[in-house]
Amino acid sequence: MSTTLLADSRFTEETLDDIAGFASDESLPEVPWLTELDLDAPRRNLHCLSPGMRAAKRAMDVVGALVLLAVLWPVMLLTALMVKLTSPGPIVFRQTRVGVNLRSGDRRRESENVPGGERRARRDRRVQHAYGRHFVLYKFRSMRTDAERNGAQFAVKGDPRVTPIGRFLRLTRLDELPQLWNVLKGEMSLVGPRPERPEFIEELSEEIPNYLQRLGLKPGLTGVAQIVNGYDNDLESFRRKVAFDVLYLQNCSLWNDFKILLRTVRVVLTGSGAL
Repeated sequence: MSTTLLADSRFTEETLDDIAGFASDESLPEVPWLTELDLDAPRRNLHCLSPGMRAAKRAMDVVGALVLLAVLWPVMLLTALMVKLTSPGPIVFRQTRVGVNLRSGDRRRESENVPGGERRARRDRRVQHAYGRHFVLYKFRSMRTDAERNGAQFAVKGDPRVTPIGRFLRLTRLDELPQLWNVLKGEMSLVGPRPERPEFIEELSEEIPNYLQRLGLKPGLTGVAQIVNGYDNDLESFRRKVAFDVLYLQNCSLWNDFKILLRTVRVVLTGSGAL
C-alpha cells in the first residue's frame, strides 16, 4: 500500500495526505488483502458506521469473546499458574488506557463562553478523560512489578524488565487474553486500533498529525496495524500505526474483521512483530 493508495481511502484529502506523508520515510507496506470500501463520505468515528453495522460488530465481539473464553480457558488457567510461579506479584496486570473518542473539537471552543468557575469544573472532569474515554485494561503480567519505578516508558526489544515467562507470553500474545473481558464489557472490540496509555497520548498527538483520529473506533485486541506493523516502540512505528488505523476506519466491515482475525492466528503462531 503506497501513500497514494492510502490517500484514496478518502478520509479527507488534506488530513489523510498529511498522515500518509508523515507516516514514514519510506512507502508503507502493502495491505492487498484488505477489501477497500466505496464510501459516499469519509468516516470520522464510530457514529459514521450504520446502526446495523455497529450492532453486527458488537454481536461479533460478544460471540467471539465468549467462544474464545470457552475454548481457551485451560490455556488461560495454565498461563496464570506460570505467571504466579515464575515471578512475585499479581497475575493480572491492570493499566489505564484511552478508548474511543467521539467528542468534537467544537466543544473546546464553546467552553470559552462558559463562566470561569464552571469552566474550571468542566476542565477538571475532562482531565480525567482526556482525548478519549479511559478504561482499565487487563493483561497477564509479563514484566517485573518495579518495571516503571522511573516512570512510564515504552517496551524495547530485549527489554530487561520482562520476566522469563513474560517473553513467551508477549511472543505468543497470550498476555492479551484477559482483554476478552474488556471486549465483553464493551470497552474494546475484537478488531480495532490498539488502546494507548494516557501518559503517551499528549506527546504522540503533538508529534503526529491527526493522531487522535485513530481514536474514532473502539480499541481492539487486534487490527491492521498490529498485523502489519507489529509492536510499536518508537515514533516512526507510531506514525505508521496511525496511517494503518485510519485506513481500517475507512474500511471497517465484518468481512475485513474476519480476515484480520484469521491473519492474527498466523501472527500468534509465528510470533511476528513481538518485543
